[in-house]
Amino acid sequence: MLATRHCWRRLAPLLGPPPVRRLVAQTRVLLGEDLSRDAEPDEEGVPLLLERWEAAGRGEGTPVREYLRDGGSRSALLTLPASREGLAPVELPEPGARLPGQETTRALAELAGWARAVCVRGPAPHAAAQLAPGRLVTGGYLPFALAWPALVQAGVADRAHGAAHGRLALWRMLTAMSGARRSRWTERAEVEALVARMRCFTWEDPADRLRHLHLALEDPATGLSWAVSGSEEV
Repeated sequence: MLATRHCWRRLAPLLGPPPVRRLVAQTRVLLGEDLSRDAEPDEEGVPLLLERWEAAGRGEGTPVREYLRDGGSRSALLTLPASREGLAPVELPEPGARLPGQETTRALAELAGWARAVCVRGPAPHAAAQLAPGRLVTGGYLPFALAWPALVQAGVADRAHGAAHGRLALWRMLTAMSGARRSRWTERAEVEALVARMRCFTWEDPADRLRHLHLALEDPATGLSWAVSGSEEV
């Protein structure tokens, strides 16, 4: 709550435990504050300012919960797909063969613990076919920037956690997908390159509940695709 109401320079002197400082800093970053010079570097190399694709995705809605002055809170419900706009009937191919044991699949499953995650060799629709309700779906491609807010919100495990948890989980998944080496600047550059080349496919499921996420992520450089799909009541 404090992180949504006060800037980092006001809050930093009051924050003690490093985990608390980290979550507050990441919340401020999600709200658009640039902490790249004012806060201590993140232990996993997660940038302390929004990347261009993150900033572009904020137009779809912020995943940060808003705390009301008279008590209570509210947040946007960010889903994929959010609507049928830009989608069309698509006949999916035969499902690609699953590749078990992938670090990225585990990171994607941890990001959205209420959804299923798979990895296949082949384009995004082959991964989507593993989890879609049938061969004929309403779906289409979208930029990763438009998927980013829903993925961050998916990473918020419960109401006790804030959107900072979701951003950290998403960056772990992207770092694993990019194959980045353990160097803060190398990781950031390789994640940037991954996002620039990645193809994202989303689709509808008639059984969707209020909260849902159906997304396939394709890395053309490796020929691998990952899909995550699930829905639940909020």
